[in-house]
Amino acid sequence: MSHFDLLTPAEGMRGDDLHDTHLLHGMLAEATRFLSGFKWCQSIERRFFGFGVGGVVAVFLFEIKPNNPDVDNTLWVIVGDVPPAYLVTDDRRTPQDALAGYVSEMSSWVTAVREGRSIEEMIPVNVEPTKENAERLAKRLEFISLKWLTRA
Repeated sequence: MSHFDLLTPAEGMRGDDLHDTHLLHGMLAEATRFLSGFKWCQSIERRFFGFGVGGVVAVFLFEIKPNNPDVDNTLWVIVGDVPPAYLVTDDRRTPQDALAGYVSEMSSWVTAVREGRSIEEMIPVNVEPTKENAERLAKRLEFISLKWLTRA
């Protein structure tokens, strides 16, 4: 079973209502622009919706045609009211796995910024590495963790 078997093709993505669907389509456009902005991404072949809440967070899976053979051709992309990021699919088979990986990577960034350590080898985050930005991101990550990653 591939990653794609568990997901909805992006064209068929639906939210809980029309407003949520509209927001999710905007987030898909943001994820597409984000991934297309990397020089190693020659083209996007297919897009899939994994999970999302309009305006908060969404997880998409992209199949790309890379310019470089060292680049994976499938990547998770997370966008929303958080910094956008892509993650490889190696150990992340589901959208929830991808979201958990995102929270873990971003939490490491938050910890490094709080402690004044280098972030050079960490996941790129598109905000200045200030303690204020780290605290804002930490609150969003905590919300995501409590809402969608904590098992009852």
